Amino acid sequence: MLIIRPVCSDDLDALLALAEQAKPRLTNLPASRERLEERIARSEAAFSRDVEFPGDEHYTFVIEKQVTENKATEQKPGNAAVGATGEVLGTATIRAQAGAAEAYYTYRQETLIHASQQLNVRREVQTLSLSHEASDATLLCAMSLDPRYKGTTAESLLRRARLMFIAQYPERFSRILAVAFPGYLDANSQSPFWESVGRHFFARGYQEMNHIAGVRSKSFIAEVMPQFPLYLPLLTPQARAAIGREHPAHEDALAEMLAEGFVRSRHVDIFDAGPIVKAERDRLESIRRAAWHPVRIRPAHTLPDAEPAMIANQKLGEFRCLVARYALSPTDQLILSPEDAEHLGVEEGRAVLAAPLALSAAVDAHDEGEM
Repeated sequence: MLIIRPVCSDDLDALLALAEQAKPRLTNLPASRERLEERIARSEAAFSRDVEFPGDEHYTFVIEKQVTENKATEQKPGNAAVGATGEVLGTATIRAQAGAAEAYYTYRQETLIHASQQLNVRREVQTLSLSHEASDATLLCAMSLDPRYKGTTAESLLRRARLMFIAQYPERFSRILAVAFPGYLDANSQSPFWESVGRHFFARGYQEMNHIAGVRSKSFIAEVMPQFPLYLPLLTPQARAAIGREHPAHEDALAEMLAEGFVRSRHVDIFDAGPIVKAERDRLESIRRAAWHPVRIRPAHTLPDAEPAMIANQKLGEFRCLVARYALSPTDQLILSPEDAEHLGVEEGRAVLAAPLALSAAVDAHDEGEM
């Protein structure tokens, strides 16, 4: 049984293990015990706080595999750490407002026209300009999953359960959601974009800067980088090719988010030029197709066959989301097994939110333009 729940202090070792095994290393999930302790405390505060509009709240979730009591204290080599009540396989976070504490900088892709009537010359030149337009967006970030579960239902559940939470508490989040994906790295795990741009201003390699940005923030990069537009023809061919290109390990994740309804924006990460996708909250598949149903509890063997769905309870601090059959009674009740109902913490007659696990056909992943 896989369950999504809010992170708690007992998950610290699990988060540290997930941060250390993330590929590539994530600046928003630093392998620092001190920073992760702060993240857990911030998340616990966010879940317990009354919120009327998005601010500097960070909501961190884990996906947990329920284990039997006699195995709960065992840690086999290569396995994820054991959390509060089971084996923690992954984590993911929602930043309610990307730039609530400090501006969330990106590079915005633009086109400048250089023309001369006297010379009869007209050239369109692609540029990158520093921008903090994405600061108001809600950011889905810091996702890391045990490699054993890549490409499984666990990965999709961890990624999209955050949308089930957002659907229930829209006042806590922005109308626009965004996801920043890690950028392309070469065979030496170096960023061609950083080598062509950032290194000139910091004289440090990508991996060193990645660590510094993880334990601090990326804002200092924007403070030192040039404030005027970067002309793409002046960058190396390798750097230009990396702009808006995701890390190969995140190709499937990007494809799923595009199928969810996100679209590529003009913005890329200021660090490695990774793509940033965005969407209007209410147009996403998981949110648009989510529906409330009262619960009807019946023995598991009597449940009719049905497509799997994400099922979430409506408990803020005790949020739970899992995958179960989307089986409805003639009176539109969602039929759950006693085990699923217990894990969700719901009784018969209580309402749960359900959304199909399968996504519709992927939308065209074109550049939308404005973010």
